[in-house]
Amino acid sequence: MTVRHYLGGCQCGSVRYEVDVDLDHTVSCNCSRCGRLGSIFAFAPAGAFSLRAGEGKTTEYLFNTGKIRHLFCSTCGIESFARGTAPDGAEMVAINARCLDGVDVKTLTPTEYDGASK
Repeated sequence: MTVRHYLGGCQCGSVRYEVDVDLDHTVSCNCSRCGRLGSIFAFAPAGAFSLRAGEGKTTEYLFNTGKIRHLFCSTCGIESFARGTAPDGAEMVAINARCLDGVDVKTLTPTEYDGASK
């Protein structure tokens, strides 16, 4: 596991954050939301994430079981991260690797998750 420090955020810059996350274990999902967005997620403990700008600038979207709080910038509409609870009950943050500064997503090898069948 290679945890590294990254900066990231939305397209317009209203939402900015820092996160320590492992990009060796990313996930791509084909559910009705993720499949349309093309998100590639990496998961980090909530304590490894720090929102630097954008408090009050996001809009929340819940769907399906409502376990993940999809947060998108109310200005540009980009979902750069989401908040939720891991299966063990720990608070976590799902980071959209496409929104991390300097990350070439073509070098990632996400595990495919079949959310469409769930």
